[in-house]
Amino acid sequence: MPIYAVTIFLSAFLLFQVQPLIAKFILPWFGGSAAVWSATLLFFQLVLLGGYFYAHLLIRYFSPKRQLQVHGPLLALSLITLPIIPSAYWKPSASGDPTLNILLLLGATVGLPYMLLSSTSPLLQAWYLRAKKGAIPYRLFALSNFGSMLALLSYPLLIEPRLTLGTQARSWSAGYALFALVCAFAGWRSASSISGAEVREPNDTAAGTPPSAASMVFWVALGACASVLLLSTTTLLTQNVAPIPLLWVVPLSIYLLSFIFCFEGHVYQRFIFLPLLIAALALYPYAMYKSENNEDIGKMIAALCAALFVCCMVCHGELALRKPHPRYLTQFYLMVSIGGAAGGFFVAFLAPHVFPTYMELPIAVGGCALLAAFALWNDDAGGPRPIWVRYSMLILVAGFLVYLGRNERADQKYYILNARNFYGVLHVRDDPPTDNTPAVRVLVHGTINHGTQLLVPNGGRIPTSYFGRGTGIARAIAAKGDHGPIRIGILGLGAGVTASLARAGDTLHYYEINPLVPQIDSKMFEFFRACPADKHIFLGDGRLVLERLPSEQLDFLAMDAFTSDSVPIHLLTREAYQIYVRHLKPDGVLAINISNRYMDLEPVVTKGAQDIGWSGVTVYDDASLEPFYTSSTWMVLSPKREFFNHQYFQDPSVEPMKATPGFRAWTDDYSNIVKISISLPPWLKSILP
Repeated sequence: MPIYAVTIFLSAFLLFQVQPLIAKFILPWFGGSAAVWSATLLFFQLVLLGGYFYAHLLIRYFSPKRQLQVHGPLLALSLITLPIIPSAYWKPSASGDPTLNILLLLGATVGLPYMLLSSTSPLLQAWYLRAKKGAIPYRLFALSNFGSMLALLSYPLLIEPRLTLGTQARSWSAGYALFALVCAFAGWRSASSISGAEVREPNDTAAGTPPSAASMVFWVALGACASVLLLSTTTLLTQNVAPIPLLWVVPLSIYLLSFIFCFEGHVYQRFIFLPLLIAALALYPYAMYKSENNEDIGKMIAALCAALFVCCMVCHGELALRKPHPRYLTQFYLMVSIGGAAGGFFVAFLAPHVFPTYMELPIAVGGCALLAAFALWNDDAGGPRPIWVRYSMLILVAGFLVYLGRNERADQKYYILNARNFYGVLHVRDDPPTDNTPAVRVLVHGTINHGTQLLVPNGGRIPTSYFGRGTGIARAIAAKGDHGPIRIGILGLGAGVTASLARAGDTLHYYEINPLVPQIDSKMFEFFRACPADKHIFLGDGRLVLERLPSEQLDFLAMDAFTSDSVPIHLLTREAYQIYVRHLKPDGVLAINISNRYMDLEPVVTKGAQDIGWSGVTVYDDASLEPFYTSSTWMVLSPKREFFNHQYFQDPSVEPMKATPGFRAWTDDYSNIVKISISLPPWLKSILP
């Protein structure tokens, strides 16, 4: 037992340690979007399916000796792919949906090792079952999920803050080499302890009849529903908070925890979790449609995580109640993994191309209610429940589905435009006039305003929202433009409000990753069209575009590339600053929008400025000058300290940038989101690395 347990635990730990590790490697290449995580999870679910299918074929059609002869060389071959550091060859060179590129990149980097790791749990459980007649291998499945959860939780709290990405990759690769040796040894022990007569048991009546097609379809449906709930809940959380492993791993850990509870012992009890399911399903519509102005995001995150846990417990609990005789365990795991992969494919690939909003979450919530009703269709003895009970359940579920549909329809009608692609959902709405302001048109991502236009004549030349006269970006552009036309670069187009700050004779270049944004701007907003400057939009991630371009010789460069309230980590690293310096003139100015509800970005920007020897100020604008302004915080940086002697920076809202003692500079190899989190209590941040 120990050799099987150690091998399965090590494989599971490595299996889920590599997910946030490799995702952090590729985030800067694909714009830092939360959708990168969904695409990454889709890859891992597909390869997990491949690993389970490989294990199923190996166990079903090969003798123990032949299994070792196949598996051993594959383990040796996988060592050639180490260390797991993605090649720069895979960096995108164009805008658009990069899902396929992400899948190919991950396949080339970690595909074979991940497939072999994913096959370990079902393969070794089958080996253990053959070596120990009458044993119960499902406890090894729970151990596997425990190792996975431990890996996920340890990454953001222990691994990420302490080790650079390169060290993480090399350490993981060393751990994988150790796993390959241990796994090969376990295979040798298993093959040497089994006689040929024990290999196949075609007449084993104790194994019962094979699972029916209906049972396998239900296994797939339960696995798919839990997978869609996981991914769509993660999207709901990360569209308003930073898309980083710290948040990604929490829903995934909850998902795995439900596997552990359901397959280890008898934690899942219907009389406990089905009433909780009603509360969980009731919470989801509130979170999706009623909580846009919710200020206590911490409580909402906790509530959503609790709801996800309950729903996953029901899906996985019903799976555990239906698990077959151990002889069919590889077939069972294969069906469950097919469901997981189908759910990942639906969320990461189909939904962005089919739905105008995040409709996969209400679909998953409704599907969970429907599957729970099907699970209760018969009583525990296998007979049908009374017809009034069955039809009552269907009526309740149908009413709930109608309720979800009405809410989704009302939510979409609230906006005059809903558009979606890989980078998320964009909404446009028209707000009626008030006593202080005329009617306005707003571009929204998540719950964040990404630009406002006054619906008045010449509204495209009136700065609004985060770009009013008192903001850091407006002050800096005005100060630089005192002596004539200037060259301006902006990372992030939004509604194009920044174009109202440029004048005739200026040159204005935008660097925008989302191809939907220019399309919406050209139809719904006037800022870019009305701008008299010589203007151009470069499509692609701002940093990657600037890496490829020759020096733009800019007088001013602004970074306003936040997606909702997410932190574009790859735009705030030491390497990113070096790119900005290359594109700025010797007296050029850099402005960074650090407005954020959950993260204090000032220490990050200050440390980055100090590393390149620049001075800087922080401009706090309370938006009091006009009713259509929005409060914001900008940091303005310059290599010339005397630049801040300009009259535009001589009032109490402008303060020298403040350094944080001992703060470690962010690089492409290192970042620590925990240290800048506003929502975490100080005592917790003090004990974390």
